[in-house]
Amino acid sequence: MGRAVIPRIVSGGQTGADRAALDFALARHLPHGGWCPRGRRAEDGPLAPRYQLQETPGDAPAQRTRWNVRDSDGTVILSLTLQLAGGSALTTACARQLGRPLLHLTPAVARPAQRLREFVAANRIGVLNVAGPRASEEPAVGRFVAQVLAGAFPARAKDRRRPGPRPTRPSRRGGESGRAPGSFPPGLRDE
Repeated sequence: MGRAVIPRIVSGGQTGADRAALDFALARHLPHGGWCPRGRRAEDGPLAPRYQLQETPGDAPAQRTRWNVRDSDGTVILSLTLQLAGGSALTTACARQLGRPLLHLTPAVARPAQRLREFVAANRIGVLNVAGPRASEEPAVGRFVAQVLAGAFPARAKDRRRPGPRPTRPSRRGGESGRAPGSFPPGLRDE
């Protein structure tokens, strides 16, 4: 099997599984997003601006859950137990109601990272909704999410490089980098 295509990761921004998925995406410089309740509410306070989530018009967490399922190509629920409750149970119901691919992984599942990679490939998922319990319900779920995502989508060499300025070299067009004075290299514009 070839290298898995890493999907855009969306979640609702809650502590625990959601936040671990967003932190994985940020650490790997992957596209991420999703919906969060109005006011960017989470159990530990408002979400930090670094999480590129959109606010729903209402402050009910259920709306965020439904919209993340609706706007993704498939959902993975990562939890430490087989029994789902609260938002994770609602996520399951929404995915079934909308006919979206759904995968539930726990540490009891053999090779969860491989299962996730196969799920993404088989369902041609370009936008993956990552859901699961909040940290107050399953304090260690974030570690499990991070391990599964890292195993399913290993870092490529270019992902392991630390961001920073590229070394410059003289150019025939003049200047250190060959760019026009005052121009910015790709990715450094203030957009």
